[in-house]
Amino acid sequence: MTQRVSTLVQSALAMTIGITQFIAVAAQAADYDVGSLHLAQPWSRATPKGASAGAAYLTVTNNGAAPDRLSCAGSDAAAQCQIHTMGTENGVMKMRPVEGGLEIKPGETITLKPGSDHLMLMKLKHPLEAGKTVEATLQFDKAGTIKVAFPILAMGAAAPGAPAGGGSMMMEGHGGPMMQPGQH
Repeated sequence: MTQRVSTLVQSALAMTIGITQFIAVAAQAADYDVGSLHLAQPWSRATPKGASAGAAYLTVTNNGAAPDRLSCAGSDAAAQCQIHTMGTENGVMKMRPVEGGLEIKPGETITLKPGSDHLMLMKLKHPLEAGKTVEATLQFDKAGTIKVAFPILAMGAAAPGAPAGGGSMMMEGHGGPMMQPGQH
């Protein structure tokens, strides 16, 4: 019996190590350059089955002399893709689309991240699955258009390079099943 338990523990440990290595490899996203903009560390989170929306994140640095504006032109996984911002009203986190796109001033770096500005993938065609990627076409007023691959991490995963944990929050959604607390 003890040997059987030991074998099961070893198998579970080997599987956990394999999954962790797989997710670590998936988290190593490519950087992109378009015009004077540098896009780094794109990533997303897995969504539960039946979820109608997901989110994607990245960092954009404007190395140019003029401001530019980021919009989401489309995604292979969703019928709609928009830039959203989050804010607190009466203790409840609420999302709103950023009308006209998100401005990136010269010399500025913006980080799209959970609980803040992010790409919102709405009317998902299928769940976002950990270990895979989701593509989105980003549109910049001056720099042009670029297709970006966002590695999908586990549900509730912290941003690559960030400490684990996320905390929970109350949030108004877009209908359909909500994502896990702290997942947006």
